[in-house]
Amino acid sequence: PGSGLSTGHIGAIFDMNYTGKGLKIAEVLPDGMLALTFPEAEAGDIITAINGEPVGEKSWFEALAMKTSRRTQFTIKHKGKESIIYMTPNGSDATLLYRRWIRQREEMVSKLSGGRVGYVHVEGMNSPSFREVYSKALGKYRSCDALIVDTRHNGGGWLHDDLATFLSGKAYIEWRPRGQYIGSEPYSKWNKASCVLMGEDNYSDASGFPYTYKTLGIGKLIGAGVPGTMTAVWWETQIDNSLVFGIPQVTGWALKEDRPLENMQIEPDIEVHNDPASRIEGKDRQLETAVAEMLKTIAK
Repeated sequence: PGSGLSTGHIGAIFDMNYTGKGLKIAEVLPDGMLALTFPEAEAGDIITAINGEPVGEKSWFEALAMKTSRRTQFTIKHKGKESIIYMTPNGSDATLLYRRWIRQREEMVSKLSGGRVGYVHVEGMNSPSFREVYSKALGKYRSCDALIVDTRHNGGGWLHDDLATFLSGKAYIEWRPRGQYIGSEPYSKWNKASCVLMGEDNYSDASGFPYTYKTLGIGKLIGAGVPGTMTAVWWETQIDNSLVFGIPQVTGWALKEDRPLENMQIEPDIEVHNDPASRIEGKDRQLETAVAEMLKTIAK
């Protein structure tokens, strides 16, 4: 741990409304520290002591303060029986929470569309994210009739043309041995309906891609307007390599508008915002709108 106050994370979401003694678990995150160390753990279990000291009525962040990267003893009450386990808390559960967010979006789309629409999230404009999109779209969702491509909260990179090429497939032949449909060509592109979700915090190439997708007429943009930030930056280090600065070098020139993409806001075809109240309720109005639009498209 560093010199500042660090808080340990064990792959669990705690019940913030619980007023009893100990830390009551509201949800165990799959593949997290707790799930791997104590697979029996489930919602409702209570951590009663840490390093032999009763937790009492402390908040979870107070109880786990300065426990990051330290082998720690936990006493957990599961179905009335207490067990002692040892874990080394992480500094963050961000990756686990991101995967949880993805699972929630996938389940929401599947439920709202009856399994007819697929969902992929482009985490970054980079090769690992493209491989994830490619794998899910042509694997898990190959039999779906439409695809929602979510680019919200994407910090950029360089992937706009690869994604646009992948999503712009046009079916020109079908394989029907003995009258049974088994696939179409191009087999390595998405050749059915799609739409793109975007938000205010899309940045850099994550603003360049919605522009590309819309300009090429692949499908509709849904969500909130994206600030024009499509400028390539060269990152330079100094003799002291702790000093790093970026130099803007190249901005895309929009041929259709005859102007640079920088400072040109990309507007959605269907504008919808996720207000705080609906988000607290666990809703995603932008995603709901995208599902409705895709169902409308494939019904034509």
